[in-house]
Amino acid sequence: MNYQGVIEVSELAELQGQQEQGNGRLVILDCRYDLADTGAGEEAYRGEHIPGAHYASLHRDLSAPCERYGGRHPFPTASQFTEFARSVGISTDTQVVVYDDQRFAFAARAWWLLRHFGHTHVAILNGGFTAYKNAGLPLAQGVDEGASTGDFAASTRANELLHYEDLYPQLDNPPWQLVDARDTKRFLGNEEPIDPIAGHIPGAINKPWQAVTDDEGFIKPLPALRENWQSIPADDDIVCYCGSGVTACVNLFSLHLIGRKAQLYPGSWSDWCAHILHPRTESA
Repeated sequence: MNYQGVIEVSELAELQGQQEQGNGRLVILDCRYDLADTGAGEEAYRGEHIPGAHYASLHRDLSAPCERYGGRHPFPTASQFTEFARSVGISTDTQVVVYDDQRFAFAARAWWLLRHFGHTHVAILNGGFTAYKNAGLPLAQGVDEGASTGDFAASTRANELLHYEDLYPQLDNPPWQLVDARDTKRFLGNEEPIDPIAGHIPGAINKPWQAVTDDEGFIKPLPALRENWQSIPADDDIVCYCGSGVTACVNLFSLHLIGRKAQLYPGSWSDWCAHILHPRTESA
């Protein structure tokens, strides 16, 4: 069976059983991460993880190296992502399951990257690592190594990304609705714990990413997801952003589940700040 949205713990356990019997190809990615402590997610993975899972670091595997522009977690190139995906055994026919322990905050980034680069057989574990652990299923420790090299070749999908150069010239009359996924306090500019400037992109509205799941990290029912987006007309184009193009993917995931298309500004607010602080010149 091909999972492309949400996968339940019981369904993942069934896929694991099939894998053990030599039926099907399954790759599990542990995407746990902590923006305040970049090593905490990998440490948690080594302590305990879903059997067979490989660790996917936000800054090392799901992002490109930082530069002046591009935000705090720059979007990787197709070649960079191909190298990572193959290293964990992802091939064209592989079912990929991604999870974290923060309400899809980082798993959705992996989900979006895989789909953007042409791999549709990917699903997010509902409830994340906590739900799997609470189900009383076996856990593994250490590092799962020895993955066979996959043959996945990333191919960038067109019309899914917009950058500063696309957005800024049309701020006065934008053909889309910008949606900011950050907490409301950051959106309003009341506080800014990470980036050098507080506030939001002119014309944006606020749809915090946490609204996609309940307090335990389970996806909300489809009617609730539709209600969250009903203020934006169905035929309006949507461009999602956040602080660095990570939690915006949670909003993109919810839009995917209700059948609405949207684009991502991958550099997001951190890239916008860089352009304010360091404007490009003609010779740059």
